[in-house]
Order: sequence, then structure tokens, then C-alpha cells
Amino acid sequence: MQNLRVTLIQANLLWEKIEENLQNFSQKIKPFKGQTDLIILPEMFSTGFSMHPSRVAEPMDGKTMQWLAEQAKQADAVVTGSFIATENGEYFNRLIWMQPDGKFYKYDKKHLFTLAKEHESYAAGTERLIVEWKGWKICPLICYDLRFPVWSRNNVGYDLLIYMASWPTPRINAWQTLLAGRAIENQTYTIGVNRVGEDENQLNYSGASSIVDYTGKTMYCAFDQEAVFTASLNFEKQKKFRTKLNFLADQDRFQLV
Repeated sequence: MQNLRVTLIQANLLWEKIEENLQNFSQKIKPFKGQTDLIILPEMFSTGFSMHPSRVAEPMDGKTMQWLAEQAKQADAVVTGSFIATENGEYFNRLIWMQPDGKFYKYDKKHLFTLAKEHESYAAGTERLIVEWKGWKICPLICYDLRFPVWSRNNVGYDLLIYMASWPTPRINAWQTLLAGRAIENQTYTIGVNRVGEDENQLNYSGASSIVDYTGKTMYCAFDQEAVFTASLNFEKQKKFRTKLNFLADQDRFQLV
């Protein structure tokens, strides 16, 4: 199985300014044409973590979806991130997995951040998304999902776990600790992509976007600045580690109800 080249983009987000944010990400993605397999953006990458969806929500054929399709095609890579979507009269914090051929998958954030009253503005998702890309089985989730290990558990044999977030600085230690925890318990590469800067609510974000390997070791982490970095994930090394220490075989068997 081939290695997977992943590119993380840690950026400052302009508050509810879709066009400016898309332009900023376009410039950051442009140099990676043909140089990566997967590009990961933060949570609500086109607006920031807004609780005012009526002002910025877009339909599924809107500007951000068109932009994602264009970027994936031009980069010849999957581009994934979440944006504020509206569909059937409801609003969603929706992750899009956009492939170069224009085919896409979606995941609606299940664990809405009640402390920010996210549940009052958005409808929660009910199903995980597991996608396959370049032979890898991948589980992409959103921010607050990180705190809930049952939702993240590797009971389907995925090879990569992803979280995109708007995770503020005062709780950044929890972010780093939980990313390592999810990697260890699921024996999988785990990636977290966070934003930097300050939002309209005077919340500061220090990033700490990270790649953690299947043992819980941090391969890369960026703090307090915009950053774009690429790493190659080794499928065979992870497989060999799982075979030698097959902890996943002993996990508890249960179903969510």
C-alpha cells in the first residue's frame, strides 16, 4: 500500500467573510498541485465559528461547494473542511470530502458545542463518514467530536482519523492530549487541523494543528502562526505495529442506541 501525503493548512479566518477566506486558501493550496493526496482545512473555514448561520449559510450548489470542486480538481487531491450549509430549511456544520473528479461526501457534525449554543443554530448529524482514498480508509470528524471517544472508536478498521476544529487557546492542552489519546486507543494516525488568530468574540486560537502517529507520538505541531505543512504517512509501518500489538482485537463490543 502506498504512503499517503497529507497537507494541513492552519490559517487565520476572517469573520464571516467568505470571499476573502476562499481567496486566502486558494493561494495556500496553489503550490501543492500534484504534490499531495489530501488537503485539510479548519472547521468553518470560510466564515469562522459563527453562530449566525442565517447571515452566511450557503446551499449545496453555492460558492463554497463550487470552490471546493475547483480546488480539488486543480490540486489533483482531496480537499476537505467544514462550512455552514443550509439544506431543507435547516443549517449544518457540514464537512465536505471533495475529490478531484467532483464526487463528494458529507458529514454533519454530531456533537454540537452546547457551551456556545451551537445546538440552537445547527442540526446535528447522526452518522459517521468513512471514506476510502488511495487505498486508505479514513474517518473525518469535527472539533467537539474529539471529546467523545465512542464516536471516534476504530471499530471499522480505519487507517486515519481526522479532526478539523476551531479550538480556542485556553483549552489547547486538552486538544493536544485528546489527539494523542485518540491515536493511542485507536492505533491510527490522527490529524487535528485548528485555526489561529482572534474571532469576533475575542476568542484567541493558537492552532497546535498536529499529526500524531499510531503510537501517540507527535510528528508535527504548529503554534501561534499560519502554517502549511505536508507529511507522508506510512501505511505498512502502521499495519506492522497493529499486527505486533493487536489491542484493537480486544476492544469492547457494543452498539450506540
